[in-house]
Amino acid sequence: MTFGKVKGFLIDIDGVLTTGDTAISGAREVIENLKSQGFPFRCVSNSTRKCRNTIAVRLDTLGFDISKNEIFTPPLAAVKYMKESGKNRACLLTTGDVNRDFEGTCIETDSTAIDYVIIGDAGDRITYAIMNHAFRCVMDGADIIALEKDRYWMASEGLSLSAGPFVEALEYATGKEAILVGKPAKEFFSLALSDMGLSAKDVVMIGDDIFTDISGAQGAGIRGVLVKTGKFRNDVFEKNTIQPAAVINSLGDIQTMIQ
Repeated sequence: MTFGKVKGFLIDIDGVLTTGDTAISGAREVIENLKSQGFPFRCVSNSTRKCRNTIAVRLDTLGFDISKNEIFTPPLAAVKYMKESGKNRACLLTTGDVNRDFEGTCIETDSTAIDYVIIGDAGDRITYAIMNHAFRCVMDGADIIALEKDRYWMASEGLSLSAGPFVEALEYATGKEAILVGKPAKEFFSLALSDMGLSAKDVVMIGDDIFTDISGAQGAGIRGVLVKTGKFRNDVFEKNTIQPAAVINSLGDIQTMIQ
């Protein structure tokens, strides 16, 4: 497996570094080697249940030497978008503590007279009442910000629905297209590239999702490498036309790229 000169890496978290609360075999060693050899990397995750600080603490607990500043998640892009728009009244349709990433920027209100419905992976918080309130907000003029539109993800108990199906439901009901700020949005990848100070041609993206990780990276001019861990499914891979730069068994196989 040869890629020419690689100067840095973008790495997904769920399904590449971890599955549930378990580190994937060999992943910690890869991060250690990247650091020891001076390769910059950023973890670009569509995780929207935890704030960036909580993700960093979780990774530290699992033995990863990854700082908060090396983690990029959709709320960072959403906050940037809101600041540039000058609008900040929002309904957060999320779960966990991801709301902490919006503190100081987002003004939450129960009114339907708001600027944005911000929707991520809200898990069991998704109910008819919650979705109907979001629907009414959009019908009253709010825009939809989709933190991500993944179809599903690999939770500790198995494949689980992500935000995508619920974003699609709001789009269908309201006739309004969501503003996507997470993967596969080109702007999201650009945030991480800019932070590393590298151009797309010098970076490789490692992910377990053929659509958001690989196709998204390719849309940003980045080579994408698909791993067979996490939510990878061979049937999904074989029936689509997206061609990764390589398909590897796990993150550990990228060692040949950093020799």
